[in-house]
Amino acid sequence: MIGESGSGKSSLARAIAGLTSRTIERGPVIAGGSLEVLGIDVRRLRRKDDAELALRVGYVPQDAGAVLDPHLTVGENVSLPLFERDDDLDRKVAGGIVAEAIDAMHLTLATIPRYPHELSRGQRQRVAIARALVLDPELLVADDATAGVDATVRATILGHLAEVQRHRGFAAFVVSSEIGEVRRLSTRLAVLHRGELVGMGPIDTVLEQGTHPYVRRLAELSREHGRGAQA
Repeated sequence: MIGESGSGKSSLARAIAGLTSRTIERGPVIAGGSLEVLGIDVRRLRRKDDAELALRVGYVPQDAGAVLDPHLTVGENVSLPLFERDDDLDRKVAGGIVAEAIDAMHLTLATIPRYPHELSRGQRQRVAIARALVLDPELLVADDATAGVDATVRATILGHLAEVQRHRGFAAFVVSSEIGEVRRLSTRLAVLHRGELVGMGPIDTVLEQGTHPYVRRLAELSREHGRGAQA
């Protein structure tokens, strides 16, 4: 999904992840319509469904600082969902799962005993993705997970994320502000403008046939990006 700042992308991403006003403070309020995720009615989410959704959906926010505890090591942060699911899980087993998740995001195992503040922003984002994937979710919700990261690092993170998605085969709802990023990760595009869906479908179809002014601007940016890549 792509859209301008303030269009509602993050609110939708949080709602899909089950982080609504019914489950967290200051969460988005679903005031109309309906939202069903993995067979669960999010608008009428109950406590037991909230726990189930948390186990089945991985969520990565724009800023990893929102999910990584600064007082815990990288390994402890990534393992938290494992122990929330099973507090009797053998620590050696958990360690192996954490190491695999860290490796999947192309971080060295030397990262595991370090603390979030000792890492670059790009590394923290990769740790946050590893944490979101540690339970092998059926759905990953990534809310502009590379925002504020250097362009070269951003491309690396996106490449690792796409690689893991292909390998594990989970579904992904990815929010982005860059049309070039969308093409790296998906064949389908949804366009949100001021809270309204103004385009959805295969990327090229949306961009070539879209009539909304914002979609037309995206199409022009996509063409410029393509010319720049060729140059």
